[in-house]
Amino acid sequence: MENLWNNLKNKLKTHCKRNSFNKVVLGLSGGIDSAIVAVLAADSLGCENVTAIMMKTKYTSDLSIEIAQEIAKLNNIKYLEIDIDNIVNDEIKILEDLFQSKVKNIVIENLQARIRGQILMAYSNQNGNMVLACGNKSEKLTGYCTLYGDTCGGIMPIGNLYKTQVFELAKWRNTINQVLPNSVLTRAPSAELSFNQKDENTLPPYPILDKILKMLNDDKMSISEIYNNGYNEKLVKQIDKMIKRSKFKSTQMPKPL
Repeated sequence: MENLWNNLKNKLKTHCKRNSFNKVVLGLSGGIDSAIVAVLAADSLGCENVTAIMMKTKYTSDLSIEIAQEIAKLNNIKYLEIDIDNIVNDEIKILEDLFQSKVKNIVIENLQARIRGQILMAYSNQNGNMVLACGNKSEKLTGYCTLYGDTCGGIMPIGNLYKTQVFELAKWRNTINQVLPNSVLTRAPSAELSFNQKDENTLPPYPILDKILKMLNDDKMSISEIYNNGYNEKLVKQIDKMIKRSKFKSTQMPKPL
């Protein structure tokens, strides 16, 4: 883990320097992905060069806000907080007038992500910070992300790490000194784009998902080879379909470190 962490640090620092950025900005959601990216950025570039923005809505839990505030405090990074509900509601009204119908829930979910991306890019234009996209490899391969939303950025620092690897790396980093509250390491992952939303409502549990993704994507195993190794055939086919249907997203995402 130490080698992986140092490698990510060096690559992020080199990427920023090569592209003439001294500062970075990211959306800090209260989830594990943005949490570890914030810590990585502080370790790589210095805490004084990192800005984290919590862009809350009515779906954002109190726990998420508490976690985001604590991460900023533990890592001494600049922290900003904004309520984006009014922006979301205004855009919903505009779209309802345009569509002449009630907008679908998926539209409302993606609006939130894209408004957050818009704010981060505006902050970048205003202040000269490079935006860090906080997606991981599990999300990238399955398409569990929003184009022009949480995929906005100049680099995706953990884009080559599966979700289970992100948790392992975060737990390891916390053994050096506490940079993350324990609550972010133990809570169930959620995009918080609707009430009671959990990643596992849409995706298989990450320990299972990541094993199958690795076999399909990294090891180039066939579907039959995987289910012959004891995995559910229907599940393997479902995940394979997710990968194939999400290629159009991954080709447009920022490069991982």
